[in-house]
Amino acid sequence: MATPLISPLATIIPIPRRWVDGGASISPPWLRRMVAVRGSAADASASANNKTKKKYEVDYLGQSTKGDFSLPSDLLPPFFGTDGRDTLERPIEEVARLETEEAENLLQELGIPVPFSARHSPRGIFCSRTLNLRSISAIGYDMDYTLMHYNVMAWEGRAYDYCMDNLRNMGFPVSGLKFDPNLVIRGLVIDKENGNLVKADRFGYVQRAMHGTEMLSNRAVSEIYGRELVDLRKESRWEFLNTFFSVSEAVAYMQMVDRLDEGAVVAEAVGKALFRAHVEGQLKSEIMSRPELFVEPDPELPLALLDQKEAGKKLLLITNSDYHYTDKMMQHSFNKFLPNDMGWRDLFDMVIVSARKPEFFQMSHPMYEVVTGEGLMRPCFKARTGGLYSGGSAQMIENSLNIHGAEILYVGDHIYTDVSQSKVHLRWRTALICRELEKEYGALIQSRSHRATLIELINQKEVIGDHFNQLRLALQRRMKDRPARTLAATNMDDEELTESIQKLLIVMQRLDQKIAPLLEADGELFNQRWGFLSRAGLWDKSHLMRQIEKYADIYTSRVSNFLHYTPFMYFRSQEQTLAHDSYSNYHSRLNGSPDEESTYL
Repeated sequence: MATPLISPLATIIPIPRRWVDGGASISPPWLRRMVAVRGSAADASASANNKTKKKYEVDYLGQSTKGDFSLPSDLLPPFFGTDGRDTLERPIEEVARLETEEAENLLQELGIPVPFSARHSPRGIFCSRTLNLRSISAIGYDMDYTLMHYNVMAWEGRAYDYCMDNLRNMGFPVSGLKFDPNLVIRGLVIDKENGNLVKADRFGYVQRAMHGTEMLSNRAVSEIYGRELVDLRKESRWEFLNTFFSVSEAVAYMQMVDRLDEGAVVAEAVGKALFRAHVEGQLKSEIMSRPELFVEPDPELPLALLDQKEAGKKLLLITNSDYHYTDKMMQHSFNKFLPNDMGWRDLFDMVIVSARKPEFFQMSHPMYEVVTGEGLMRPCFKARTGGLYSGGSAQMIENSLNIHGAEILYVGDHIYTDVSQSKVHLRWRTALICRELEKEYGALIQSRSHRATLIELINQKEVIGDHFNQLRLALQRRMKDRPARTLAATNMDDEELTESIQKLLIVMQRLDQKIAPLLEADGELFNQRWGFLSRAGLWDKSHLMRQIEKYADIYTSRVSNFLHYTPFMYFRSQEQTLAHDSYSNYHSRLNGSPDEESTYL
């Protein structure tokens, strides 16, 4: 029986068991070469590794190269001998092609998608700004709706119930109202001045609106918002629905507008009612007593964090929740999925509770160390690895770990509290968790036929409309006793010209009647009222998507999606198309190539 092949690389790349048990006869050539070759390669590897210890620079995309391709010398196998050196002396294009083929074969054997195909998945990690994960020294995590996903119907339903109870006690008419989570989606904006809920595009123009629980017509939207833009800086009027926590508030608000039609008054009352539910601890006490009813555990999530920790990343938990709630919920969500009797605290190099974000990223608050399981605290002035703290500031964390700025990746679900503030004030790298991406991705796939039909009709109207405009211009010139030089009307007399114009006008009107309901229904597989989360209209991005692109370097549906990549991943942003890039699509169509515009994802 052949001697099993054992390689130090097995600690880096998972080797299929059959390759090890079956020996040299079925293991791939690259693995046999790796194990068989000995000699001076180890010294060469160690020398290359030492070079990575110099001050890091940036790569061809301007990304930090800190941590690139550096491994502890005891993990580095003797990688190549004489044959390997001969290979590397070939033109790099040839070497890269051969290595790419081998890598693709390996990934296929392991059942792992290649990086550029992994993003074509509802569980993909999508990149807005190129990010070299190898250069990240620490990863900070929010808890609620980031490390821990709640059953929205259960969590927000109970928040809504407590809100209604408080409103009833305040004298508001709430009888008969029920929680309807389909009434709103994340990324909408409450217009407290008009008692409306609106969806805006990336420029702030309102595309859809609802007064109370009734959707407004396009004409009404145009009359109210035709001269106005949504401006999130005006917090007294506009309130952005950043997270799932906004769902119960928005539902209660719109229902109360139906009853009272007093936008600003209702907004203040609903805000106070929900604040009392949270501050008085009613809701969280109920969740802590029965977490299994509210939390949807993710068995893959602790393993993804474990990979990052073992890869040398310092892991931080930074949450606004208090110590008792954090400890209870993290135990429930993490401990049973960790190996070797590990607890959730063992994953994190530092834990910050009651962080008071977003102020945590902007200013300094007193910091206390939690020193007992009952939550007793004492003042402290410097954090240490392994510590559990309350309050403090991001600046204190940076100083304690001696890690700053772009060396830290922060992961959260709230665009303002988590993502934008850590980026704007500290230049941390950022990741946004948006669970709805999975549903939207599926809805987009199912909507391909619908969108293809809609786009075909719009393109037909565009061509017919251009013909109509040429004839209209010709008629205009003839009426002014000027020669009608437009080619479309060269051989037409006045009667033929008029009849053609009338015919085309009828065709366009009938197309409009067909297009309008199809356009209205676009995205209804995601939400019947508001359409897709990331889109406003057929072509444009929603205001939410613009915020994500602006502040989140990467975004994904859940933290456990990191498990499908590696802690050393280089996330590269895709080409950003511009209006004048359409020439490439035009020439692709002329050459019979697939039209990029037919890809709706």
